[in-house]
Amino acid sequence: MSFAKCIEILSKYYLSFLLGIRTTLIVAISGTLFGLMIGLLVGGFRAIRLDKTASGTKKTVKKLLDIIGRIYIEVFRGTPMMVQAVFIYYLVYTNIVRWDKMTAAIFVISINTGAYMAEIVRSGIQAIDPGQNEAARSLGMSSMQTMMDVILPQAIRNAFPAIGNELIVNIKDSSVLMIISITELMFQSNSIAGTTYRFTETYFLTAAIYLILTGLSSIILGMIEKRMNHTRTSLPQSDTSFSSISLANKGAKS
Repeated sequence: MSFAKCIEILSKYYLSFLLGIRTTLIVAISGTLFGLMIGLLVGGFRAIRLDKTASGTKKTVKKLLDIIGRIYIEVFRGTPMMVQAVFIYYLVYTNIVRWDKMTAAIFVISINTGAYMAEIVRSGIQAIDPGQNEAARSLGMSSMQTMMDVILPQAIRNAFPAIGNELIVNIKDSSVLMIISITELMFQSNSIAGTTYRFTETYFLTAAIYLILTGLSSIILGMIEKRMNHTRTSLPQSDTSFSSISLANKGAKS
């Protein structure tokens, strides 16, 4: 491998590399954010436990939706993203609407990431001390308020390293989307390598770019995590004691 050739290829085709980087970041970041939204919905719903006093209809609906959610998670965690991309893109393109490749790529990464995010969010919620829920309810908060204001913020903070890891994974895994002709980094690299016939140097540059992108992402995510931990605002564990709950109840009544 010639480093002089690497510099030559980079200087000549840097615009193509930049286009690939731009597309890769758009697809990875958008897919991760939409996937997190899906994960919050699916994982949050699966983590909910109905009271014993809930009606039979609610229990039946909950069980049915749990089964659907579990099937969704198993299917998209158990099949390769490349297969999902080809199947979903051509299924929708042929039978429903002729959507553009960028929309298809973001959609594929979103639903794939959502399956992983759902389990991350569910485990994050279940890791919260049950006393947090009891303390919040004793203050007069509804179930929805407790979930949105107390449980979910803590669950997201606890699961943030795993959520950030999904973004890093998506930056790398977006390379499989070249199968549906998305002009991301790997697609551009293949084009450059085919033009120059310098496969080793081109893919060395590609690997270096992926390493820089994931490295910078790790640094930024680490800074965000540090800030989240520094400004954490959760109910103190002592508030779950019987005396604290009693005081809260008295305060609420007054």
